[in-house]
Amino acid sequence: MSLLLEFAKKHLTPEVKHPDFKAGDTVTVYYKIKEGEKERTQLFSGVVIQRKNERATASFTVRKISNSIGVERIFPVVSPYIEKIEVTKVGKVRRAKLFYLRDLTGKAARIKEKIVAKEGATV
Repeated sequence: MSLLLEFAKKHLTPEVKHPDFKAGDTVTVYYKIKEGEKERTQLFSGVVIQRKNERATASFTVRKISNSIGVERIFPVVSPYIEKIEVTKVGKVRRAKLFYLRDLTGKAARIKEKIVAKEGATV
């Protein structure tokens, strides 16, 4: 029975081509928004504070500061409205859920950046 369940999960779950990212990374999400008959792309850039679940039910929460007010938005990973996700910075954190950032402001809310070599770069 477990083989049938694994087969169903593998073949019925939509394939998503997003980069690997985790909590602490700074990402830019290109999200399609419908306004009347028009459709436009809105950028939402911030720090990933959590990733939840796996496969079809996976989601992630992005937090940013807008006009000195903290704004969080939850995105499903498997969504037809997400055009692409860009990882701007790779954060160096020791937690999987960064809810403590909600209480911090300014310099205290900064996350150390992990230096990662770009693809195709020679060292």
